[in-house]
Amino acid sequence: MADEIFVNPRLAALYDPLDPDRGDLAPYVRLAEEFGARRVLDIGCGTGVFALLLAERGIEVVGVDPARASVDVARAKPGGDPARASVDVARAKPGGDRVRWICGDAAALPPLQVDLATMTANAAQEIVDPDDWQATLRGAYAALRPGGHLVFETRDPARRAWEAWNRETSHRVTEVPGAGPVETWVDVTEVAGPLVSFRWTYVFAADGEVLTSDSTLRFRERQEAEEDLRTAGFAVCEVRHAPDRPGREFVFIARRPDPAEFR
Repeated sequence: MADEIFVNPRLAALYDPLDPDRGDLAPYVRLAEEFGARRVLDIGCGTGVFALLLAERGIEVVGVDPARASVDVARAKPGGDPARASVDVARAKPGGDRVRWICGDAAALPPLQVDLATMTANAAQEIVDPDDWQATLRGAYAALRPGGHLVFETRDPARRAWEAWNRETSHRVTEVPGAGPVETWVDVTEVAGPLVSFRWTYVFAADGEVLTSDSTLRFRERQEAEEDLRTAGFAVCEVRHAPDRPGREFVFIARRPDPAEFR
């Protein structure tokens, strides 16, 4: 079940205005260039920021996300093809558009052959159930051509990022076009082993409505993530630090082996 911030249309419309600086995506764009990727699967595409960045560079993208409200925001953007409705996985068909939006998850994709699969931002950590995580990795593996790469990031648990997630450090009021002032803050609600749960609160000054969105992230150790990748059939190529958050996040680069290389 996707978080309320992604499935409630009023909240999904806030996602980009409340986080306008997406400099964290620049390293992924560079990785697509580094690997010469012409076809990319963006798992957990959300409101489509990364998918559309790639599309602007002539790359064909499949964006998949289980939250229809977020996908609707994505396809309404310039370049997102608002005339073309988002589709369910079972009804997805190939098309000539640079971005094909799929409302579903990576565990049940239509047949694909992409050069690169990505999970940016919190997408990997949002998948907290071990079985769902393995199903996602297997889905990414199946979608990649032999020799293709999977790249995702996850916060280093040792840095205990959640200790700074509180109202005191996060409270702000943002003027959102079309919505007016929106007051927001976050509070951690539970820490249970590798799972950290937290609640975002949104107060709309225009009508006084108060909405909340509860989330849980899984903080995987580096060794755990590497073992999960190998279990799914990947070869772990490299683990980098996020350039904009050095020492705080791992960026995993894995590869689907190409049997032709061993002949």
